[in-house]
Formats: sequence, structure tokens, C-alpha cells
Amino acid sequence: MDELAEPDDAGAPAFHVVVPSLPGFGYSDKPATTGWGTERIAAAWVELMGRLGYRRFLAHGGDWGGNITTVLGGRFPAHVLGIHTLFAEAPPGLTTDGLTAVERRWTEETRDFWRHRAGYAKQQATRPQTIGYSLVDSPVGLLAWILDKFAEWSDTEDSPFETMSRDRILADVTLYWLTRTGASAARIYYESHNSLDPELRVDVPAAISMYPRDIEKCPRPWAQERYRRIVRWRAPESGGHFPSLEVTGYFVKDLQEGLAAVLAARR
Repeated sequence: MDELAEPDDAGAPAFHVVVPSLPGFGYSDKPATTGWGTERIAAAWVELMGRLGYRRFLAHGGDWGGNITTVLGGRFPAHVLGIHTLFAEAPPGLTTDGLTAVERRWTEETRDFWRHRAGYAKQQATRPQTIGYSLVDSPVGLLAWILDKFAEWSDTEDSPFETMSRDRILADVTLYWLTRTGASAARIYYESHNSLDPELRVDVPAAISMYPRDIEKCPRPWAQERYRRIVRWRAPESGGHFPSLEVTGYFVKDLQEGLAAVLAARR
């Protein structure tokens, strides 16, 4: 997840990109106590940005970062100018009435994912320590656990290496291995799985992109029930769960244009 600070009070461009590392992941310490779910992390990001000197900022994220970005936009509108996210989760209980054929297919694909291809999430949400010992003990086990996600969630025909280099994927796995964060990263599922408040609403400007091969895709009519000021919506023709690696050029342009639309909506 990224945060982008706003211009200074004098109006001069003063944008800076801050890329926080989720607690227990990569460059962060491992939490010494329980309770580090998405709500607490979002509050920590606001505290972090304040200590860095940014009282208001834009936020971007995908996957867990997208979940946290949603919490930021909903809980801290005084600090968050707007959001760009690859993740949108609708409130529960919505029907498919009025959805297009494509949108209905999205809901079916998302339902199929959670029913048949989300064993990793159920394991990490219920017994994170059990799999955690393997993830910090066996480099082959860690590689298999992570490579499975790159293979299943990318917009490719046969192999994730069609769009992502072996070196890039190995670098990702190596970061988990050298920092011994396989177990601590898995715990975010235990702390936060299905935890997004059904009543949470996001009223700051939002730019949302739904990539076609992502594991969760939310129809715009559903998304609008939570994100009530969508200023830009995109459904790209290609890309999966890792667009910054799979379709890098498009992703960067989409992020730039999405954040520009968010800022324009506030003028």
C-alpha cells in the first residue's frame, strides 16, 4: 500500500510516496502481541503519516493493502484525501438483480474462488502457526506456498513466468525467507479474515480498478453501496492479482490517472 502526501500549504508541488510495510511482512518488525488487524494497521498508518509531517494524504492499495485503504477512507476522512484501490468489497446481502452478464460472471468467479481455491486463506485464518513453522523452516515449502499464488492468480495461460520473471518472483520469496516472515505474515488472516465492517462506508473520492483475472472482482453497482463517491472506475482488458508485475506500464498509468481524478474531484 502506498500513501501520497498532498501539496504543502503554499500550494507548491510537494508529493512524496511513502510505502509502509505491513506489520509482520518483509521490512517490518513482527508484532509481539495479537490484535494487529486491518483496523489497527490503518490507524497506525495515520499515526505514521502524521509523524512524517503529512496531515492529509492519498492512499493506494491492493489485496490486504486495498482492504486497509478502504478502512483508511472510511474511518479517517479528515486525513485521507481519497483512495485508489484494486480491492472493493461490497456490503453483504446484495443480489445480482440488475447486474450485467459480465458482472454476474464476476460474482460467480469470486464465489468459486472462495469455495474451491482458498484453502490457503482458511489455513492461515484458523491455524496460522501450524503452516507458519513450515514457511520459516523450509525454503522449498515457502517457494511452493508462494509460487502457487503467482501461478493461480496471474493472467497467464500456463505459467506465471509468461508475464513475470523468475528473478522477480524469487526476489519476493527470498524477502520472506531472509526475514523469516512467512509465519508472521500469515497471521494477518487470523487477525482480519472477513473482518471488514459491514456498516463501513467510504465517502472520500475513490478510484477503483478491477483486473479481469484477479481473485475477487466486485461489480460497480455493488461497490457503490460502500464506496459512495466513485470518481473513476476501470476494468482493464488484461492483468491478474499482480498488475504492478504483470502489466507494469498500464498499472503505473492507471494509478497516476486514478489519483489525479481523485484530486480533481476535491477541487
